[in-house]
Amino acid sequence: MWGKRIAYSIIAVLIIAITVVSVYLGIILFGNYAIDEKDLVMKESTTVVDTEGQEITRLFSENRETVSIDQIPSHVQEAFIAVEDQRFYDHTGIDPRSILRALYRDIIARSASEGGSTITQQLAKNVFLSPEKSLLRKTEEVLIALNLEHRYSKEEILEMYMNRIYFGHGAHGVQAASQLYFGKSIEELDVEEGALLASLPKGPNLYSPFIDEDKSKSRRDLVLSLMHQQGYLEAEETVRLQGRTIPQDQHSITSDPAYDTYVDMLIEEMENVYHISEEEVLSGGYRIVAPIDTSLQLKSYETLHAEDAYPIEGMEGSLVLLDNETGGVKAVQGGRNYARKGFNYADAPSQPGSVMKPLAVFAPAMEAGEYEPYSLLKDEQLSYDGYEPQNLNGTYEGEVTMYDALLHSVNAPAVWLLNELGIDEAKEILEKQNILIEDEGLSIALGGLEKGISPMQTAAAYRTFANEGRYSTPYFVEEIYDRHGELIEQVEIEEIEVVSPQTAWNMTRMLEAVVTEGTGTAGSFDGALAGKTGTSTGARDIWFAGWTPEVSGAVWMGAGEANEQLSSSTPTALFKNVISSEEGQDLAFSPPEGVNDLEEPIRLAELNNLEADMNLGLLGGNVELRWEAVDEERLHYRIYKLNDGERELLDEVVGESSYTVSRQNIFASHEFIVVPYNPQTKREGTPSERVEADWSIFSWNAS
Repeated sequence: MWGKRIAYSIIAVLIIAITVVSVYLGIILFGNYAIDEKDLVMKESTTVVDTEGQEITRLFSENRETVSIDQIPSHVQEAFIAVEDQRFYDHTGIDPRSILRALYRDIIARSASEGGSTITQQLAKNVFLSPEKSLLRKTEEVLIALNLEHRYSKEEILEMYMNRIYFGHGAHGVQAASQLYFGKSIEELDVEEGALLASLPKGPNLYSPFIDEDKSKSRRDLVLSLMHQQGYLEAEETVRLQGRTIPQDQHSITSDPAYDTYVDMLIEEMENVYHISEEEVLSGGYRIVAPIDTSLQLKSYETLHAEDAYPIEGMEGSLVLLDNETGGVKAVQGGRNYARKGFNYADAPSQPGSVMKPLAVFAPAMEAGEYEPYSLLKDEQLSYDGYEPQNLNGTYEGEVTMYDALLHSVNAPAVWLLNELGIDEAKEILEKQNILIEDEGLSIALGGLEKGISPMQTAAAYRTFANEGRYSTPYFVEEIYDRHGELIEQVEIEEIEVVSPQTAWNMTRMLEAVVTEGTGTAGSFDGALAGKTGTSTGARDIWFAGWTPEVSGAVWMGAGEANEQLSSSTPTALFKNVISSEEGQDLAFSPPEGVNDLEEPIRLAELNNLEADMNLGLLGGNVELRWEAVDEERLHYRIYKLNDGERELLDEVVGESSYTVSRQNIFASHEFIVVPYNPQTKREGTPSERVEADWSIFSWNAS
């Protein structure tokens, strides 16, 4: 009898043990099937910062910034445990008492409506299951919770839970919620602030302080009471904390519209250059360092959106500013009505007008070695196989220097020079700067292109002059760090020599003059600035492109229909207004080492009041020539004697207003003229009137 009982007992124990082991193995096998650890990797906000580490914006599909459990204050953890799962550290994933209570209430209600879930079950439900309420789903939830407890520590489970749950208003996880509701990091939260966060997951829209202040405070005070009941707070402290107010102001987690263009172009670069998709950017928790200048970005947005920035209704405008040293994009605006992922004027081609002249004509001509800033160009109305460019003012000087052709933006010399240079030479220079044009006509000189070029291309090409003739592609992404803070990518700047430093410096000096005394005088800027204006045919597109010692850029403005009211003075003034916020305005342009500075132009002047005196010297008659001084010490004067109407060059002097012709026959008559001569252009000016010297003006001079 006792033997049978012992045998039955052993069998029963074995059956129970086998059953327990089978259930355990079943739970583990189910977990291996149901739990994909990749699902536990949370979507996390990507942060964009400037080079100083200042946060610019956050990019996310779910606004979340994960934190470790060590960063979450103990009183915040205690608040969540108190309200959500007070036996969290005691159970193995499920709380039988809570489940029995929930089942009882479900039977009474005749529906699966009651919760009773532990924190581990909530994590299982949020990560692996649908929101459906059924007995099967509840069973799966329990099994997954048991598996999670088997695989992870309590601290790991609590960390995953607090980083995943939704707190309303787009905030996922405690760190994003802390920033949203209190404007500070989770590590800085006070006890009552942590209690408010713990009160939200049960009903974010119901208990949000921004939706219902009274319900929010009541729910927070309930959490504080539960913390007292469970021994986390003293009674006096609880009462004091319940007397505190709740947050009134929502802290923005959305992007400032001033940054919209920059952010869109940054995301595009992440995809095209670093092969990180937009979806991954919005969920990968990266930290992206951008070369943005926040003051210029905000100032450009403010300026382009000012009502008085546009002379006529319906105009659009865009701007690009680049760092001269690195080529990084400091500021960009894609339009006054730019919408996220919308049409981007900063990256769209437009007719560049005369902004094209330095890029396609004058710099390539100097680089070819046959022309320099004071070379003379033909200024005549000519026909080139039917193409007849005209000067806007309708007048032609016959010839002008390259310097003056740029200064006054004269059309005919630019086209003549491109014809002399050759279109292929110009296109080769443009192609080195990623400006690829299919046009083959001389209208390239005046920016008459089939497709045009974009403000981004224009700014980058003008930066070549500021960067001693070297071009590099503009960029928005300087460094990329993953969610663990590891550097995974950084920009590689490849510079290409387009023109020599001498050519680049000559362009700087010439275009600096355009701003101080040429077509670019509109607006006000106290620092050094070089640049060029541009107006397309019919004044549909108006431009200014230029650079300071620190930044290069371009402004495009335009209207849908041609309008004669448009003038390049508008974008010129706007450009100067934006960069007036730039630091370093006291800097001046300085030539690179080994480069010759460009002299200011020498201007020819008419000579007036030429006089002659004859006197007797020790070696014969001397003729003293005198003329009215000209305020240009570098101007040369050629002294000619006229013999039967033919000129005989006697001498050439610099910066003088008198000259002595010695050893002249005092009994004969002599005629002279003085002609101004420009050594830069190697051209003579208008001769003076003739002057005659003979015995009638003779005087004795023993010297």
